[in-house]
Amino acid sequence: MPTAPMFSKKLFAMFCLASFLLSLSYGSTFLLSLLIHSRGGNEHDAGSVISMAMLSTFVAVLVCGHLADWLGAARSIAALGLLLVVACLGFALAPGFGEGLMIFGLALGLGWGVFYTLGPIIVALLVNPEHRARYFALLSGSMMSGIGSGPLLGRAASALGLPLTSAFYIAALASLVGVVMFWRLGAHLKQQVNAPLAKISWVATRQVLSSKAVFAILMVGLGGCVFGGLSSFQTSYAAAHSLDYSLFFLGFLSAAITSRLLIAGFVVKRDAYGAACVLSGLMLVSVLLFAFGVSGSFSYLLAAITLGVGYGLTYSVINGLVANEAPAGTTSQALLLFSLAYFVGVLGFPLLAGKIIVDYGLPTLLASVLGVATFNWLITVARLVWRRMSVHKILQVS
Repeated sequence: MPTAPMFSKKLFAMFCLASFLLSLSYGSTFLLSLLIHSRGGNEHDAGSVISMAMLSTFVAVLVCGHLADWLGAARSIAALGLLLVVACLGFALAPGFGEGLMIFGLALGLGWGVFYTLGPIIVALLVNPEHRARYFALLSGSMMSGIGSGPLLGRAASALGLPLTSAFYIAALASLVGVVMFWRLGAHLKQQVNAPLAKISWVATRQVLSSKAVFAILMVGLGGCVFGGLSSFQTSYAAAHSLDYSLFFLGFLSAAITSRLLIAGFVVKRDAYGAACVLSGLMLVSVLLFAFGVSGSFSYLLAAITLGVGYGLTYSVINGLVANEAPAGTTSQALLLFSLAYFVGVLGFPLLAGKIIVDYGLPTLLASVLGVATFNWLITVARLVWRRMSVHKILQVS
């Protein structure tokens, strides 16, 4: 890839603000379990709606490259971002909890898939490789701010005596503003991004999956399972423990944002393999706390903060790894596969999680999430051991 120009500070600030506003739409899905419960459904019904978004994200990832070459990346995000507005309005207005909500789940997946995939690719094209990890951290911090703020809208609505659907209306309005901002950004970004965005091809996919980048892709999928499994049904977890679910999202949100915006710049300069091992270990500790250590509001908040730091910084580190470990000329392809793996975890796992809760209970779900988090951490341990052995062999030969 040719040397990339840098964002102007004003342009990147607008980019992050628009990303925050669009991310509120996905954050509102963490209220679906509560909304569907109020309509007579259960966690399995909520998981089914969320998993429909996974199916449409596959389509989004496949077509976003073609769409970006036609409209430009930013305006593609704006065009499909309208579906996020439609999805939020649909969740609020559609009666019951059946097929109607699933249709809006599909709409959410298309809009979110294009946005979540093209956003990092825009950064990769505009930022030099040595600065990517920092800018990825800033972008992901903005997105995580929106995601975490979505459920807090529901808590605020409840505190003000407003119906839960008010949160979805606010998310729809915010997403509409984000759509307008991305459309306006399109003209500026089109002047700077001249390279066509890569589409998924079998040749490039094989290249990426046979490279070191495959480990970061696998890890983001597993991390997505942990995050999706815990966040999508946090309202059920809090109710079972007589806690306020807003504590989770406040703790997670504040920790994820603070770590990504303030600490990530330091972390990404460290050894990426070692950082990934420590941070994924921290994420594992958070799951252990949720499973065995929560006994009140303080421990609940502590578990959420631990997850926010561990998950938030791990994502930033492996996002930089996948971009830098991809074979030459396949960075965009690697980022597409990275996004796809994330969608499978964060949107697909809730279907299984909801069924586990209904059939076997919350403790079984937490045990399943613990297994996923452990496997994720063991990957990082294995990579460190393998690298150390490889260096030792090289020293012996020399």
